[in-house]
Amino acid sequence: MVIFDPPITGVSTSSVSAAQLQRFARRAQKLAEVQGEVDILIATNKRLRELNRRFRRKDKPTDVLSFPRPSGGDIAISAQIARDNAQRFGHSLASELKILVLHGMLHLAGYDHESDNGRMARVESRLRSQLKLPASLIDRAHSSGESSKAKPKIKTLRMPATTKRAARSKQ
Repeated sequence: MVIFDPPITGVSTSSVSAAQLQRFARRAQKLAEVQGEVDILIATNKRLRELNRRFRRKDKPTDVLSFPRPSGGDIAISAQIARDNAQRFGHSLASELKILVLHGMLHLAGYDHESDNGRMARVESRLRSQLKLPASLIDRAHSSGESSKAKPKIKTLRMPATTKRAARSKQ
């Protein structure tokens, strides 16, 4: 399930819809070989900052967080960072959200670009090409001189059920 909490302001539902992202997420999930249910929360910087602070002890918003479960997991994405990156890299918000979904999905599959000697980057690049997406997060980090350590990940934590229930109740 894809949840916009709150809806992205200034963006028409025809350019980015929950149904469109859900279809993409199912395809990315299959390609990444992630079993189970995956829920995706697209929220504000404030919400991502709260999650990042709570689960990673980093008091700043981030673009994407992944919360694996024994079967599936949760992905949280900052709508504001996605919108800014879409403008910065010259592609649509829908494409940026898909890049972030794919990146989060690979973390749910167990990949870790901080410690896998480029394995995740290679898989992400192959899948990005297969899915006809622009440059991946890892590719962009390396080309801009940023450390891949600046990219977020959560290996073993999960989004609290109350967080998901609250987001679902707002739909």
